[in-house]
Amino acid sequence: MPKGVPQLMSSLVANVSAGFRLGLFRPVTRDAFRIGPAPFAVLVFFNALVWVAGSAARLDFEGNFNAGALPVMLASISLLLLTCLVVSRLLHDESLLAAFAVMLASTDLLFEIAGSLIYIALDREWLPPLPYLQLGLYVAYVAWAVASAVRTQLILVPWRSRGSWPAAAVLVAVVLAFAYVPRDEPWLADAAEEDAPPEILREDIFHAQGALLARELARLAQQRPGVEDIYFLGVAPYALQDTFARELGTVKELMDSRFDTSARSLALVNHPSSAAVLPIASATNLRTALAQFGEVMNVEEDILFLYITTHGSANHELAFAWPPLQLQQVNPTMLSRMLTDSGIKWRVIVISACYSGGFIEALRDANTMVITASDATHTSFGCEASSDSTWFGRAFIDEALREQATSRKYSLEAAFQRARQSVAEREKAAGFEPSNPQLFLGEAMKAKLQSLEARLAAQPVPVPIPAPPQVQASLATPVAIHVP
Repeated sequence: MPKGVPQLMSSLVANVSAGFRLGLFRPVTRDAFRIGPAPFAVLVFFNALVWVAGSAARLDFEGNFNAGALPVMLASISLLLLTCLVVSRLLHDESLLAAFAVMLASTDLLFEIAGSLIYIALDREWLPPLPYLQLGLYVAYVAWAVASAVRTQLILVPWRSRGSWPAAAVLVAVVLAFAYVPRDEPWLADAAEEDAPPEILREDIFHAQGALLARELARLAQQRPGVEDIYFLGVAPYALQDTFARELGTVKELMDSRFDTSARSLALVNHPSSAAVLPIASATNLRTALAQFGEVMNVEEDILFLYITTHGSANHELAFAWPPLQLQQVNPTMLSRMLTDSGIKWRVIVISACYSGGFIEALRDANTMVITASDATHTSFGCEASSDSTWFGRAFIDEALREQATSRKYSLEAAFQRARQSVAEREKAAGFEPSNPQLFLGEAMKAKLQSLEARLAAQPVPVPIPAPPQVQASLATPVAIHVP
């Protein structure tokens, strides 16, 4: 080992230890730090490793190193040194430059640990959903960093020294800049989505689509005379991320296992993992499926449960997307026409999408229940690529409705009210503008659902008919997809 290495390691340990005392407002003096170019260089290298480790920990160490973040790291070092130079000149003592640089850098490990813990706790929902919790934690974190920087100045020079106020102002401004200016992370999630081929372009898969739809429609069981059957049609039409296919898998599993739809359900999915086993979600296939449902159902007695999960636009169009296919978007008028043409009288329609409240007016009638994840003018949340389910889908299906079904209760209205409250609390805790999930329940449909609830509660817990293994895999664990 080179002769100077033990001394450098000793200086690193001393600076990190003193940095913890500095950041935690424990007693510490300038003499506790090892000041100089070499200790600063070692500290910077150590902090770079800490930054990478913290970024990887926030992604459960899944992903890859992002070399594109190196310029950000180098720029931050330059900005730190420039700040220390400006502050030392404002204090009329340029010899303070090295001391400021070492002391400010010494707290990096402490703040990286705290920041990562906050991120992980929020991401995994370890903390209670208190109002504005996420915003409050972030503000407190930034205020802590500001106070630590100002304390550095107080340790090095008396507060009444010339230039104290301007120097402190510079430190505060730079800390805020570091906090609010976006930066690249040194560790990124796997970009497998960008590497997977667009499966739908394979000739065999493309030409099999008509047969897939015909096969799935042929599997639908005929209506049972005197029984108010539920027929489930699930649609996940956005192929550029996994979220919607996963959510639909959860919905279909619950409907088949607890709402007696196992022989009367169909999923239309745009996703590479299901391209060879399930029909794609297009406006044409949706129209065809609804028409066939109208043929096998007793349209005067049975209930259609239509669940659509995708992105929505401010002009009230649901995103049907699988590039490079040019798929038609679905708007309220189009969906209303499809349902009317099918002849199906009793309808429960759930749309988990932004701005989905804009569909209610076109779909409402006495025999219909319409549930939407937002009102007509607001976005909903949880539809980012990293999410397994939208916030509303999780609250309504995987929490409220699943819990009700487990306790032999089947009230869609009660499940909606609970989900609406849960989503509102989560949005408030995150500081987001409310999405305002909506419910319309026609008078005739209200009585119809009460009858259905009584039937489901009276029967034995239904045993689901297992889907073929490839279908289960397609809906539950979709693989990476191509993003053009």
